[in-house]
Amino acid sequence: MNLKELARKLDLSPTTVSRALNGYPEVNAATRERVAEAARRYNYQPNTRAIRLATGRAMAIGHVIPLATRHEIVNPVFADFIAGAGEIYSRNGYDMLLSVVPDDTEERAYRELKSRGTVDGVIVHGPRLNDERIPLLVELGIPFVVHGRATGTESPYAWVDVNNRRAFQRATEFLFDLGHRRIGLINGLEFMDFAIRRRRGYEDALAARGIAPDPEMMVSEEMTEGAGYRAARRMLALPHPPTALIASSMIMGLGARRAVEDLGMKMGRDVSIIIHDDELSYMRNGEDVPIFTATRSSVREAGRLAADMLLGMVQGKLTSPAEHLMEAELIIGGSTGPYRS
Repeated sequence: MNLKELARKLDLSPTTVSRALNGYPEVNAATRERVAEAARRYNYQPNTRAIRLATGRAMAIGHVIPLATRHEIVNPVFADFIAGAGEIYSRNGYDMLLSVVPDDTEERAYRELKSRGTVDGVIVHGPRLNDERIPLLVELGIPFVVHGRATGTESPYAWVDVNNRRAFQRATEFLFDLGHRRIGLINGLEFMDFAIRRRRGYEDALAARGIAPDPEMMVSEEMTEGAGYRAARRMLALPHPPTALIASSMIMGLGARRAVEDLGMKMGRDVSIIIHDDELSYMRNGEDVPIFTATRSSVREAGRLAADMLLGMVQGKLTSPAEHLMEAELIIGGSTGPYRS
C-alpha cells in the first residue's frame, strides 16, 4: 500500500497523512492517532527517501561512541540500551548511525554529523562531570538526549536517568537494617556521573546513621569482574573487614562473590552483597529467585524512553528539554542476610 491509497481509505489528503505520520504539531492528536492506527492495520511502510525529500530530515539518529582509555562504553549495558532505542527508531522509520571514534576526535565527530546533515539528533552516552559535549551540542544546535545526567552542567538539557543516589542510599540503609555497620562500596569510575551519584547515596546513608566514611572501604574502578574481585579481596583482608559490600554492577558483584568464596566464606551468610542490576536481557540475576539482592532498573526501557524523547524533539512535539527520572526497585535475593558477629 502506498501513501495515496492509505489517504483514500482515511478520506484525508496525502499531505495530511504524511504530516500526521511525521508528527507535525499542526495535525491534531486525534488525527495523528487515527492515521497511525490505520498505518499499523494496513501494514503501511512509508518511503524513507520520500520523507527525507519532503521534510529535509535525515531520518537517522546518531550515537557517537568514544573508545575511552579508562572507560570502555561499548559494554553490555550499552548493548541493551541500543536494543531498546532501536525498537523506537524502527517503529518510526528511523535508522541508527553508530560512530566509534578515538577520544580525541569526539568533538570533530559531532561537528561532522552537523555539517553533513547525516542525523536529525544524537543520544549522548556515559555523561561525565562537567561534560563538555553538552555545551558543544547546544552550540551546534543538534537535538540531543543524555542517557544519564552530567554533574556540574548548569544549562538545561534533555535526559533520561535512573535515581542512582537514592538507589544506593536504599541499598546501604537495607544493610544497616540487617545489623551491618562495616559496609564497603565497590563503585565505578568516579569521573562518571552515575558513580558520583551512587557514592553520594552511600555516604548519605552513612551520615544518617552517624558513621564517618572510611576511605579503605570505598573503591572506584572499571566495572569488570576482576576489579570487583580485587577490591573485595583487599577489603576483606583489612584488620576490621566489611561484613557487607555494595557493587555498582552484576559483573563487579560476581567478582566480589568469587573473593568471598576464595576465602572459604559464604555469600549471604558471612558476607552480604548488593549489586546494581541493569536487568540485562541476556545476563539475568537468576530466574525465579534472584541470586543477588539488587537495586534494579531496566536499561532497555531507558533506551526506549530516551529514543522516544529525542524523536519528540526532532518532530517538534517537545519544544523544551524534557527530563525523566526512573526509580530503581530493591529486589531481595540470596546474597544478603543478617549481621553475624
